[in-house]
Amino acid sequence: MLTYNMDVEERSVWLRATPNSSVLAQPFYATETGHFYGRSRFATARTDKESYILFYTLAGAGLIEQNDQHISLPEGTALLLDCRTPQSYCTAPGYDCWDHYWVHLDGAGVKSLAEILQPQGRLSSARVSRMEMLPLFEKLFVEWEKGTTASQLEIGLTLHKMTATLGRQLLAGDESRSNRSMIEQIADYIRVHYAEPLTLDTLLEQIPISKSWFLRLFRQYMGTTPYNFLLSTRMTRAKELLVLTDFPIGEIARQVGFEDESNFSTRFSSMTGQSPQQYRKNALKPMQNSPSLQECGSAKQI
Repeated sequence: MLTYNMDVEERSVWLRATPNSSVLAQPFYATETGHFYGRSRFATARTDKESYILFYTLAGAGLIEQNDQHISLPEGTALLLDCRTPQSYCTAPGYDCWDHYWVHLDGAGVKSLAEILQPQGRLSSARVSRMEMLPLFEKLFVEWEKGTTASQLEIGLTLHKMTATLGRQLLAGDESRSNRSMIEQIADYIRVHYAEPLTLDTLLEQIPISKSWFLRLFRQYMGTTPYNFLLSTRMTRAKELLVLTDFPIGEIARQVGFEDESNFSTRFSSMTGQSPQQYRKNALKPMQNSPSLQECGSAKQI
């Protein structure tokens, strides 16, 4: 359900598109975008929409509301909002305008950035310079009307730059720097102690925060869970040992933290698409068939 008061100046722009199946398969795509010169009574309320919306304020200020959260969006700030949850936005009280760019976007790439752009599900804005954001929206508008495959690729890249720019600014905040440092400390601990029988409680002993808060922060800054990060670290080391040593598979499994060779092989196959034996064979094949360094060095100069 959508209700709105389109109190905008006539020069406002609203562009729409119906993406085809190939566009919908892209990590970043857009269905609507615009530049609204909102007056004092501009307002929108929506129960749900299958997309995100990114705002950037040029002048005045907007007010965004969702899940009992209220956040002002003054000049030079940007914010990503998940429209799947009821929300409303309007010209902020006390302002007679909200001059802003906006774009409805979606795709796996946007979803993967949601932990950064909406940390812990909170509405979070960040300051972004006009020099960074305006050229991106201008590029988006130029490519929008073309409708070619090349233009769709440019739109996807532009949306990626927009969200990455916002994410970078959010991560640069004082609170984010402190949280990021704490999580990087834990990631380094895992990299050093990956071969040990690590548990979540072991990791929590290193930092003074709750389990739920730690899991949220870890996913936000590392893009995955602590357990999956541990597995990836172990598998990366296992790949090195498979190529650089002639250790038996069971010995490699033990060195990277697995007591059971079968469990290691199952995990390795699941994460790499091939068994440890296949990985070793395929990785060594090019090295065995290529000329030696000595042979390469003895080649005549032409």
